Amino acid sequence: MVPQEFLGIGWGELMLLLVLAVIFFGPEKLPEISRKAARVIHTVRLFAYQATSQLKEELGPEYKDLTMADLNPKTFVQKHLLADMQEDLADIKKELDGVKTELTGSVTNINSAGKDVRSVVNQSLTAPPPAVAAGGTVPSVEATAAAGSAPAALASARHVPWDPEAT
Repeated sequence: MVPQEFLGIGWGELMLLLVLAVIFFGPEKLPEISRKAARVIHTVRLFAYQATSQLKEELGPEYKDLTMADLNPKTFVQKHLLADMQEDLADIKKELDGVKTELTGSVTNINSAGKDVRSVVNQSLTAPPPAVAAGGTVPSVEATAAAGSAPAALASARHVPWDPEAT
């Protein structure tokens, strides 16, 4: 089976190029020019073969995995030179994930402790004072401190000094 196109040139275009070459160069110089063109093509092929063989020698077994996209300098550096750094970054990411889970557990513990404190505070705010439940009247802070049922520090702690310059 004969290919229909070669390098994007069809049979009709190839015949047109041959006719133009005969007209432009003449039938006498056409064999000499075709030999020169064949030598140029041979030299280009030899250069390409030498370049690929040199690349095979330098890369060794990694040449099998090489694609044209790998010849881009950015992807070549990422694939071959940064491979060790990628492993180190993966190890660091694992360590940071462990720290993240520990911090999440700590935050959960702190939130549960905060909920416990809120529930205790809400219970103490909603429960009536013991003196009201027993006798119906609320004694003053000074009377409670004098009676000895509350320490004197609590009585002085309820009195907050006012400083007008502080605000």
